Amino acid sequence: MGQQHSKPTDGAVTLAELREFASFPAATQRYIRRSLDVAFHRGDAMETWGRDVVEEASIRAQARIYGRLDEIKHLVPDDSGLDQIEPFMAPLVTVSAFDLGQNRLSSFSAYRFLYERLIGAGSRPWLPGAFCAAASLPHLHPERRRALLQSISEAAATAAGWSSREPSFFPEWVEKVDISKAH
Repeated sequence: MGQQHSKPTDGAVTLAELREFASFPAATQRYIRRSLDVAFHRGDAMETWGRDVVEEASIRAQARIYGRLDEIKHLVPDDSGLDQIEPFMAPLVTVSAFDLGQNRLSSFSAYRFLYERLIGAGSRPWLPGAFCAAASLPHLHPERRRALLQSISEAAATAAGWSSREPSFFPEWVEKVDISKAH
């Protein structure tokens, strides 16, 4: 019998990504959605996310910093050759330091979730190192550095391998619907 094999794991992976996103605090979810809007030029990030002048300034700074993402994507090393690390890791740590300095990504898992989407699955082996480097920088308060560094599990820091499957769930802004006015 010729049975068609769909990919049931695709749905399961997407559901796992949805669940992981739902597990993050509301401020983290908001920052991830905003960051994806800024990175991928989805709509007007300033109009959608800018609640005050401080946040608008942050969005402008984020847009400037995220200007390096295309360069970073093209520099993801295919292996662990030391000659490929510096051109990739230096800008990745800089962009990561900006995001961690916004105080909205409170854990390695939230950082990894965002950066898998910003840079792609090929970045996974490099994310623990970039996260630890950025989380160790002096621009963060010592307590924040401690909390961030304690959020990375031993398993994440010492993984023997990483999935090459690209993320499938890219969270976006959803307008609230006034149910009393819906027919």
